Amino acid sequence: MGYNNRGGNSRGGGGGGGFRSNNGPREMHKTTCSDCKQETEVPFKPSGDRPVYCRECFQKHRPARY
Repeated sequence: MGYNNRGGNSRGGGGGGGFRSNNGPREMHKTTCSDCKQETEVPFKPSGDRPVYCRECFQKHRPARY
């Protein structure tokens, strides 16, 4: 009775919240970087309501980690 494995995930948490298993390559979507205007590919489908950056510009816009 004390063992509770909701979702079958050994890490706990239960299924969702953006967790993705490694089932091969991700689908990439072509888009234009909001900063440098170069064509780039991102691993998500841009919705259009937020800026999308290429790898280099993303590093410039990323908040500093403490």
